Amino acid sequence: MRVPLSWLAEYVELVPGTTPEDVHAALVKVGLEEEDVHTFELEAPIVVGEVLEFVEEPQSNGKTIRWCQVRVAPEGEMAADGGDAVHGIVCGARNFFVGDKVVVTLPGAVLPGPFPIAARKTYGHVSDGMIASARELGLGDEHDGILRLSTLGIDAPVGTDAIKLLGLDDAAIEINVTPDRGYAFSIRGVAREYAHATGARFRDPVEQATPADGSDDAFSVVIDDTAPIRGKLGSSVFATRIVRGVDASRPTPAWMIARLKLAGIRSISVLVDITNYVMLELGQPIHGYDLDRLRGGIVVRRAAPGEKFTTLDGKERTLHVEDLVVTDDRGPIGLGGVMGGAETEMGGETRNVLVEAANWDPVSIARTARRHKLPSEAAKRYERGVDPEIAGAAVSRVAQLMVDLAGGTADAGGSLISTAPAREAILLPDGFVSSIIGIEYTAEEVHDALAEIGGAITAVDSGFSVVPPAWRPDLTGREELAEEVARLIGYDRIPSVLPVAPPGRGLTRSQRLRRRTADTLAAAGSTEVLSFPFASAADNAVFGSADGSPVASVRIANALDQTAPFLRRSLVPGLIGAARRNLSRGLTDLDLFEIGTVFLPEPGRTYGSLEVPVGNERPSDEVLAALDAGIPPQPRHLGALIVGEVVPKQPGQAAVPAGIADALDVVRQIELATGAHIDIAQGAHQAMHPGRTAELRIGDTVVGFAGELLPALAAESDLPRVVAIVELDLDAVIALTEPSLEAHAIGTLPAATQDLSLIVPNEVAAAMVAAAVREGAGALLEHVSIVDDYRGPGVPDGSKSLTFALRFRADDRTLTAGEASEAKLAGAALARERLGATIRE
Repeated sequence: MRVPLSWLAEYVELVPGTTPEDVHAALVKVGLEEEDVHTFELEAPIVVGEVLEFVEEPQSNGKTIRWCQVRVAPEGEMAADGGDAVHGIVCGARNFFVGDKVVVTLPGAVLPGPFPIAARKTYGHVSDGMIASARELGLGDEHDGILRLSTLGIDAPVGTDAIKLLGLDDAAIEINVTPDRGYAFSIRGVAREYAHATGARFRDPVEQATPADGSDDAFSVVIDDTAPIRGKLGSSVFATRIVRGVDASRPTPAWMIARLKLAGIRSISVLVDITNYVMLELGQPIHGYDLDRLRGGIVVRRAAPGEKFTTLDGKERTLHVEDLVVTDDRGPIGLGGVMGGAETEMGGETRNVLVEAANWDPVSIARTARRHKLPSEAAKRYERGVDPEIAGAAVSRVAQLMVDLAGGTADAGGSLISTAPAREAILLPDGFVSSIIGIEYTAEEVHDALAEIGGAITAVDSGFSVVPPAWRPDLTGREELAEEVARLIGYDRIPSVLPVAPPGRGLTRSQRLRRRTADTLAAAGSTEVLSFPFASAADNAVFGSADGSPVASVRIANALDQTAPFLRRSLVPGLIGAARRNLSRGLTDLDLFEIGTVFLPEPGRTYGSLEVPVGNERPSDEVLAALDAGIPPQPRHLGALIVGEVVPKQPGQAAVPAGIADALDVVRQIELATGAHIDIAQGAHQAMHPGRTAELRIGDTVVGFAGELLPALAAESDLPRVVAIVELDLDAVIALTEPSLEAHAIGTLPAATQDLSLIVPNEVAAAMVAAAVREGAGALLEHVSIVDDYRGPGVPDGSKSLTFALRFRADDRTLTAGEASEAKLAGAALARERLGATIRE
């Protein structure tokens, strides 16, 4: 909402020298957010001039200019720019005559843009200023010719300051109006709020209107709403006044044009401008009908199925049965509360006007405005609630202005239908406001604050009975009244207190471990990404099943991308997509990871088929259980992708490309972060390279896989041949890990190290051999790692030699070589028993 300060000052006292910033600061105190300040961006000298003579001079470019002599100061006086009283000015417009009063921008003036004015040589003359158009002054969009003051009904002395004369010295503040503060979409509402903030005296503009007298049925109006929405009539108030003998050709006064322009509304004609002016002033939208084009009385009803109507913007619209229409004997003449119709609009030939102000159901208006994409100024106010008690005053105010500015005569009587229910009293118990806001308010403070907004307050035994004013539909309960007291007395009185978190709460174990895992991977050089949780059927089929068996997927009802209409079963497709985009932009070395949910529906089950419960009551436990059962399992997975060089080429160091070893290193980082022990064994996955895929287990449970992407799939995604991939069920890893970790003391006694080479069949995994050696060696074995995998001369065909580095240590003594050898041989013996391993001599 834009509020011109001169207009605001008519209804609330502004201290001389008050700036837009001062008004903004005051309104912020009562909760109205500041947005901007608007001015005409003009700088003097801009004066009234009189055209003394001109000579038309055709030019070689086909254009004809006028070389004008313009008086810009009274005879014998110096012009405002310090020059002569008569200036020579070149002008391209041809809509003015000798003797016309015009607006002259003298050298040194600045027009909006900014566009500074200076004497300049053009068309063979020195043009000493410029004769301005309405658009150049910021008054309107007219730019075909210069502004003749006679068209505005102005005949001011030559040399008069045109900025002040035309009201162009005004400024407007802009505020943000939230949906619950619809009253602030008016000068009346903002003036009242400024009075609340500063204590300045408020003058209600409604009191300026002379109410109608005589008959209340001066014009036939019938409200026939047979299908109210939610049982609420579409129109509860409908007021009319008739003004006869208006002159639609009269100019709109300059002060009204300036105020409308600052408020963000362009001037159209004097009759339309008056209705817009009163809407801004009172917050009550107004509509004017050409009375002579009406046929019979007015009936307000719901639209018939398929009914059509042409609105003021010239578009024919097919109406919905919920739309409210204003009709006469021929049919719809207005889309109630949104926009009028073309057949009865006021125009240049209008002589008699029917002025209408109504109060419409906010829900109905909001639906109609959105349905027809008509966010009009009227609809914007009706959606938020309009004071139902000012319709009569509003039509009287319009009638008064049409009499004063358009020369009409208002009929004494008017029609008024009002079925708006009276506001119900709200009980505000003693101490309730203090208990809600958290600070102490006296009963007198509460009473005075609510009386200030116009509430009818009655003292009762338990507190106050408050009837909110009609212009505040947002005040519906005692909580809203408490908030209003706090707002008017001042938010600065409410202390800022930092809440203290209750003890014993915080992150759960799962949350802590997930965060620790992400922090660990990021600290190791990985970059966390977030990809869309949507996938194609092919992605889910390839990555959602290790062995290629059919999988079930959840289809999205309204997919954002029709190529990916399913919820993902794996994080890998999203990581591949992220890698592909980065590689296409020249980022060749990538180390990415993601922690997110995947969706694993059970085959044959239907999910999401239950109706969502209503939002104004808590669902029963049975309904909540059914809703939970209708959601597919959504475990959190961790996925990682590494591509490119993990060690870049440098002096003395060849480049090291990513591979399965880097994928397994990610697994080790996860082990460190979660405290899990993940067994790595030879595995297989339809999307992974055969022989370069590891199965990840905790005990007997498979929790994921790691390895290298199948080269054919990498090529399809425009990725290098080798792409390291990890995906595991992080929720399962956390659940299968001991909740408490036992820290082992760091050994201070010397360690004994030995190597062990075992020959095993090629199909036996090295991890299985290491596990057997670890178990057989017993407690003295501190660490075991594989250091060599040899296949060649000296080793039987179909077999391989695995060499392990063993480290032994005792807590209470220094081990002898014999003790270490005995433990090593015990490990070898168990490997022989389980796996057929033999010691390589």
